[in-house]
Amino acid sequence: MSLRQTLSSCWSNIQHDLFPWLEERVGALGAVHQDLVKVLEMARLEAFVRHCHGAVGRPPAERAALARAFVAKAVFNVATTAMLIEYVKTDKILRRLCGWERANEIPSEATFSRAFAEFAASALPSKVHEALITRTHKDRLVGHISRDSTAIEAREKPVKLAVPETPKHKPGRPRKGEQRPQKDPHRLEQQLGMSLQAMLDALPRHCAVGIKRNAKGQQESWIGYKLHLDVADGGIPVSCLLTSASLHDSQAAIPLASMTATRTTNLYDVMDSAYDAPQIRAHSRSLGHVPIIDINPRATPGRKEELKAEKKRCQRLGHRPAEQIRYNERTTVERVNGRIKDEFGGRTVRVRGNAKVMCHLMFGIVALTVDQCLRFVT
Repeated sequence: MSLRQTLSSCWSNIQHDLFPWLEERVGALGAVHQDLVKVLEMARLEAFVRHCHGAVGRPPAERAALARAFVAKAVFNVATTAMLIEYVKTDKILRRLCGWERANEIPSEATFSRAFAEFAASALPSKVHEALITRTHKDRLVGHISRDSTAIEAREKPVKLAVPETPKHKPGRPRKGEQRPQKDPHRLEQQLGMSLQAMLDALPRHCAVGIKRNAKGQQESWIGYKLHLDVADGGIPVSCLLTSASLHDSQAAIPLASMTATRTTNLYDVMDSAYDAPQIRAHSRSLGHVPIIDINPRATPGRKEELKAEKKRCQRLGHRPAEQIRYNERTTVERVNGRIKDEFGGRTVRVRGNAKVMCHLMFGIVALTVDQCLRFVT
């Protein structure tokens, strides 16, 4: 069954069966309530939430209801947990959709925080997202995977790592008989011979200071992290990584591509000039993909002139280069980055630590993924 057929069947069940059934029990659903229902129905959180009921002492609050509440926090784009609790208390329909009949059943903010810490430690939303992509994209042939990163600001102090000492020597060529230690291989060179888990473990994940050049050519800095995304045609996030803000975009390309290859099949890898490296091109080809990467003159000075000559030749014949046409698909990932920040809580990170920040972002990415999937049929 194709992706469109699968999503059409799911959307038909939601629209014609689930919505009327819920409105009979909880009341008329608003537009945002319907969006929440779509996400909860497609994500199937309950299959991943671990129900813990100890033999001694007071049992913990229902984790499935708390997980649904954090999804609602992303869908409603609520800034803080305290505001989320107020929303749930005052909105009867939202409260019942989460799983609480009465306002006095809603746990305290401390309980919400403990549950969120459990979800972050177990990477609950990441597992939900992976299962959602596997279920919807297992048999889909994706044309383009667009790869890029975006800055994530955090409210914590950057971690200062100790700089390893390097032996000092005089500049220039070594003297006759002088033995100098060999330089460690570049991270991209190391990644080509590593497993996916080893690559992920080697990436820095601490809070750091990031610097990038904006669209106007000016440098911007921020404290926090960097979210790396692989986005399929249609604006559907397939794979996500959260690293230190100081990490260069190219360092996450190979593990991100390897992760995406386990979830779907695609033809083209589309990236900007930050990813212009021979190791990234070679890895893309080893996966059976065609890399389409903007040229970085400092990385491949000779190739720029070669492509200019090809472009002029194509213009004389009245055609545009095929790579340039496909490269225009890269704006898909930029639009997804914008939606994550503007609509699903990417600008309101109030937690600390890589695991919790990733958990916060992934609840929003799960909601965005469902929304983009259902746009195929609505």
